[in-house]
Amino acid sequence: MKLLITILFFFTLTATITDLKAETNTVSSTVVTNSTPPTANAPVIANSNSDICKVGVGGSVQNNVLGVASGILVDDELCQLLKLSRSQYSYGMKVSAVALLCQDPRVWTSMMDAGTPCPVKGLIGAEAAAYWEENPNEIPDGSRYKPEYLQASVEEKPKGDFNDIKNFGLVALSLLFLL
Repeated sequence: MKLLITILFFFTLTATITDLKAETNTVSSTVVTNSTPPTANAPVIANSNSDICKVGVGGSVQNNVLGVASGILVDDELCQLLKLSRSQYSYGMKVSAVALLCQDPRVWTSMMDAGTPCPVKGLIGAEAAAYWEENPNEIPDGSRYKPEYLQASVEEKPKGDFNDIKNFGLVALSLLFLL
């Protein structure tokens, strides 16, 4: 217990002496008043109209000597698909509107999940489903069905089947080697 009281007393004494020394020290400094360099500001890309389907991206870098600022407009392709599809639908072209949206792999996949394949080349329903099975390479990249359809099309091709002409050729070739 005496040891604990001695340690507390020692820390209190050290803190008090440090505090007194800190109050008696004076700090002198020289302040140089220079003007700060101008700041590089990225250009403002106004996008007040939501009908343009573009997004502005800007940036700037500044050091003591040089500042550079730039900006670009990036096309929002999904926004464009939605607007085009909405326009087609408002003109009464519903199949065309769906076909536009089916260019997105998420829409293509959801249509197949719903049992309504995307229209293609004027085909709808079962005819469109048959077309997609025959042409899996035209399924939008990113759809989870594309690998399945591609695998199925590879498995459908016969391997090692011979027709009569090939069989006749093999028999004739083997007879030539025997002579």
